[in-house]
Amino acid sequence: MLDSALEILRLQSTGEASAVDVTEKVFESIESSESSINAFTHVDRDLALATAEAIDKKRRAGEPLGPLAGVPVAAKDVLCTKDMPTTCSSNMLRHFRPPYDATVIEKLRQADAVIVGKTNMDEFAMGASTETSAFGVTRNPWDTSRTPGGSSGGAAACVAAGNVPLSLGSDTGGSIRQPSGFCGVTGLKPTYGRVSRYGLVAFASSLDQIGPIGWSVPDVALLLQAISGFEPRDSTSLDREVPDYTSALQTSDLRGLRIGVLRDALEADGIDDQVRAAVHDAMQVFKSAGAELVDVNLPHSEYWVPTYYVIAPSEASSNLSRYDGAHYGHRATELDPDQVEQLGPLHATYCKSRGEGFGAEVKRRIMVGTYALSEGYADQYYNQALKARRLIKGDYDTAFTQADLLLGPVSPTPAFPLGEKVDDPIQMYLCDLFTVGANLAGIPAISLPAGLNSEGLPLAIQLQAPALQEARLLFAGAAYQTTTDHHQQRPNL
Repeated sequence: MLDSALEILRLQSTGEASAVDVTEKVFESIESSESSINAFTHVDRDLALATAEAIDKKRRAGEPLGPLAGVPVAAKDVLCTKDMPTTCSSNMLRHFRPPYDATVIEKLRQADAVIVGKTNMDEFAMGASTETSAFGVTRNPWDTSRTPGGSSGGAAACVAAGNVPLSLGSDTGGSIRQPSGFCGVTGLKPTYGRVSRYGLVAFASSLDQIGPIGWSVPDVALLLQAISGFEPRDSTSLDREVPDYTSALQTSDLRGLRIGVLRDALEADGIDDQVRAAVHDAMQVFKSAGAELVDVNLPHSEYWVPTYYVIAPSEASSNLSRYDGAHYGHRATELDPDQVEQLGPLHATYCKSRGEGFGAEVKRRIMVGTYALSEGYADQYYNQALKARRLIKGDYDTAFTQADLLLGPVSPTPAFPLGEKVDDPIQMYLCDLFTVGANLAGIPAISLPAGLNSEGLPLAIQLQAPALQEARLLFAGAAYQTTTDHHQQRPNL
C-alpha cells in the first residue's frame, strides 16, 4: 500500500526515498492488483521512471522542485496526453494519441508529478459503474464482485487499491464523488470554471469539471492547488485568484460554521438505512466540532435527475456528432452494400463507423439528446430543462443564505454488485440522485469516507459549498477527518 502524497514528499525531502524508489513501488502495486481490479487503460513504466529520474537529478543538483515533486498521479482516460493514448475507454478513440496535453496535465508536469498512466472509465464518461468501458469492467478493491462506481471508477479504484496516492477524475453528474464514495476515498468536484477543461474530451460542456481524488483532504488539497487557475484557452475558465488551500486545514474548530442538513435527501425513498445512519453520525461529529446544524430544503430537488438527463444527453449529442469516421474517431472499412445503395457511401460510412465505435449506453444518450433537441421538441424538453436548472440554482442560492455548507449522502446505496443495474438505465441513473444538483448549479462538492457498512463496504457523506468556496469544503472536511479515522481504513487485497 503506497504512502499518502504528503508522506511521499516528506520521505523524499529527508532522503529516505527517491522519486525512482516511489515509482518502482507504484508499478509493483499495479502489477499485483491490476489483474483483479483493471483500474488502468494504459501504464508506461519507462516514461514514469524517466520522469522520476529527472526529478531525482534536479533534487541532487539543488534545483527548485515543484509542489508535487516525485508524487505519482494517475489521470482519467478522458484527459489529453501527448505521450500516452487518450481513448475515453471507447472503441471510437482506441488508437487516438493527442498532439497536445490537457491544461491539468501540463500543470502536473510543471509541479514535477510523475504521471504513471491513464485510468479506466465508463465510455465517454457516460455511466455510474465503469461497466460501459470498451476495455473491460473495473472492480472495487473492497469487494471485486462490486462496482467501483463511475464514470471515474478507475481513478478511484487505483487510489483505493494503493497503486497511487492521487488521481484526476472528471465529474459531470457525480463521476468523481460517487466512485470516491464507493471506494472509500476522498474526491472533490471543484466549482465550474475553477479548473480548466482545455484538453478534457467533452461529454456535457456546461456540466463537466475536472477534480482530484486521494485518501485524505490534505492530499486532495495539494492536488487541487496544483491544477486550479485561469486558462485563456478555456472560454469557461474563471479569472479568479486561487487561495492557498492548505492553509484552510490548520484547525478543526468549526465554531461559527453553519451546516445545512438536507432532510429531504435523508428521507428519500430507496436510501439505504446505513447510508442514512452515516450522515446522522457525521452530523454529530460536526456538532461536536462546534458547527451549528440547521435544516435546509431544496424545493426543486425532485427535478434534479430528469433535468440532468435532458441537458447532459443533449450536450452529448452535440459534442459527439464530430465522431463520424471522416473527421474524428474510428472509421469503418467494410460497408454494407445495401446501406451504401440506400444512403450513399458517405452516409453509410458515418452510420457504420458510429455503430462500431460507440457502445450501447453512448448510443442511448446520443439518441435521447438528439430527440430532445429536435425540431418541435426542443421547447418541450431542452428549453424546459434549462428553466428548471435556473430554479435549481435559485434553490442553492437561497440555501446558502441559511447555511455555509450543505450535508447529505453521496449515493442512495453503497457499491452495488456488478451487473445489477447495467441493463436497467433508470436504476443506474438514480445513482446520481444526490450528486447532479451540484453540477447543474456549478458549485463545488466533496465526498468523504464515512466508515464501513455491515458488509465491509465503504459509506460516504457529501458536503456542498457556494461557488469558489473549495477552501470551506476542505476546512470542514479536514476537521471531520481529524476527529474520525474513516479515511485511514484500507481494503484487504
